[in-house]
Amino acid sequence: MVILSLSSKRYTYIHESGSKPTREAVDTHHVIIKGSRATGYASRRGIGFFLVLLASSIYFLLGKDNPVRSLSWFCLLSGFLVMLQSRKFVKKESVIIMPTFGIQLETQYLSGKTVSRFIPIGKILKPVLVECVTPVTCYWSLSLFLRGEEQLTLVFKELRPPLKMLVPIWKALCAVIGTDQSKTIAEEDVVSG
Repeated sequence: MVILSLSSKRYTYIHESGSKPTREAVDTHHVIIKGSRATGYASRRGIGFFLVLLASSIYFLLGKDNPVRSLSWFCLLSGFLVMLQSRKFVKKESVIIMPTFGIQLETQYLSGKTVSRFIPIGKILKPVLVECVTPVTCYWSLSLFLRGEEQLTLVFKELRPPLKMLVPIWKALCAVIGTDQSKTIAEEDVVSG
C-alpha cells in the first residue's frame, strides 16, 4: 500500500508499507528517475552507436588498407562500449526496512541488473543527513554510522534525491533504530544557533 508519493523535476519518491501498518511491517522507500530521463539516456546511447557505425561506414567506403577488418573491429568495439555504458545508468534505488532484521539497500540499473546490500539492524548506530559540498554543486545525502566502520555508508550511492525525499526515509530509519528524532533535531538547533 502506497503511503506517500513525492515528485521533483528529476526524481519520484514512493513510500510503501505492508497491508497492516504495524511496527513489524516491512517499510519500502523507492527513489526512481523519471521515465523521460531514463529513456533519454538510452536514446543517446543509440545515437552514439549510430554515429560510430556511420564513421566506420565512411572509413569503409574510402577504402584504407583492409576496410572489412576495420569495419568489423569498429562494430565490435562500439557494441562493447555501448554494452558497458548501459550498465551504469540507474533506474531506481530502494531502501527496504525490516524492523527485526535490518535494512536492504537496492540499486536497479537500466540493463535490468540489481545490486543489493544488507545491513543488520544491530550494526547501525545512527542515520544522518549530511550536506555535501563540491566545487560545482551542493546536495544532501543520507548516510549511516555503522559499528566497526570508520567511514559513513551512503544509502543512495548513485542518485542524489532532494532533501524533501530524504527526510521521510531518515525518519523511518530513526524510528527503527530507536533514535529520538526530536532530540537529534534539538541538538542540531543548539549547535547551529
